Amino acid sequence: MLDVVRHPAALARLEAALKSALESSQIVCDPGLAAAHAGDWSEAPRKTPALVAYPRTPRQVAEVLRICSEYGQQVVVQGGLTGLAGGANPMASEIVVSLARLNAVEELDTVGGTVLAQAGVILEELAAQVEAAGWYFPLDLGARGSCQIGGNAATNAGGNRVIRFGTMRELVLGLEVALPDGRLLTMLNRVTKNTTGIDLKHLFIGAEGTLGVITRLVLKLSPLPTASTTALCALPSFDAATQLVRELRRALPSLSAFELMWADYLETGAQVCGLRLPFDAAHPIYVLLETLGTDEEAERIALESRLGAALETGMVSDVIVAQSMDDARRLWAYRESIGELLGHLKPFAAFDVGIPMAAMDAFVESVGDELDRRFPNQRHLFFGHIGDGNLHVLSGPHMAPESLHEVERVVYAATGRAGGSISAEHGIGVVKKEFLHWSRSDEELALMRSLKALLDPQGILNAERVLPHEPT
Repeated sequence: MLDVVRHPAALARLEAALKSALESSQIVCDPGLAAAHAGDWSEAPRKTPALVAYPRTPRQVAEVLRICSEYGQQVVVQGGLTGLAGGANPMASEIVVSLARLNAVEELDTVGGTVLAQAGVILEELAAQVEAAGWYFPLDLGARGSCQIGGNAATNAGGNRVIRFGTMRELVLGLEVALPDGRLLTMLNRVTKNTTGIDLKHLFIGAEGTLGVITRLVLKLSPLPTASTTALCALPSFDAATQLVRELRRALPSLSAFELMWADYLETGAQVCGLRLPFDAAHPIYVLLETLGTDEEAERIALESRLGAALETGMVSDVIVAQSMDDARRLWAYRESIGELLGHLKPFAAFDVGIPMAAMDAFVESVGDELDRRFPNQRHLFFGHIGDGNLHVLSGPHMAPESLHEVERVVYAATGRAGGSISAEHGIGVVKKEFLHWSRSDEELALMRSLKALLDPQGILNAERVLPHEPT
């Protein structure tokens, strides 16, 4: 492999070759400017790359990969750098291919309800453009103002509204992908029903850029909701939360979010963000609810009726129903305190595991007890999307690297025992790859390696990510 870090002449040759595909302004070698590409939001090691390329078109992405294959130059692809698995952090002598300038919304089909957008479009900007045309893209994440839709697809992001709309895998109709050898694979399907052989797009959704670089996407839209109702509930137990989610999913088709927060998470988030505690008394479990529909009065009446009945039976201990958009934002602030918590608990260990709902309560209790016993001076916080089994765990601050690693072993081993997934939506990256065996069999890992070897035989693209080393 080409080592552009130790050999300036090699870097100069690569830069000259890349200028055949890009303009000079699209190539950055200045360490002061390249430092912005040293890493994502994770605690993985950061490194300033020797070169950053900024292609503006899908064809330019493909050409950059072709040139890098020709020179044996390893590449790491970067989107909005909001990941928590270290997958976008440059390693060794890798250069960066940034999709930040691949940021056009190309077509909006207001008849069929689809949008064709380039991979570097910011999620929040896409949502705003779509809504201005009377449609709705339902993916919603705390990093909405920075993350890019290509990265959302590459990690199969889910976010807050999976309970109703599904993950990115359900929202992507078609893809265009630049392959490591320079081919541009265009699969920009625009219809929901398409049974024409193997659906190749699913090879690249969730593959974290290891098989190819997503350049354009056709996304499925929904009718624009015009009414939203939000409520924060205090519950006596996790069992009550499972009963409530079943009841509300049955009775309220417009239910779009069911965010679960254990007491420590809500209380710590409120403290760090300077928020007033929502209820006079403390409760073990809190749930943030949202419905999206078209008739605000009808939505509110239906939600209040169901929550009133739940109060009478004791399924819910207390409830606040937002009476305005400002009220709703204040209630969501408890759930979205995660950004401030990450900064407060650095260095942290953060997890987004998938746990079967039937095993989740026991998982939280056993993992919480073990972490409290081993690390009594740290905070261990639990929250998640109960409707899809996505549980987040945040532990910190851990000043010693071996402490962080021990927390990872505890959480991932417990995840494997529960029959869960070690990554529900942030991906494997470099942080989790040694634990992938807890979720994937030897046979699955072998097939993944075969696919990688087939599509990227030189191993230039996002190397050393996702797949653990084969046993020797």
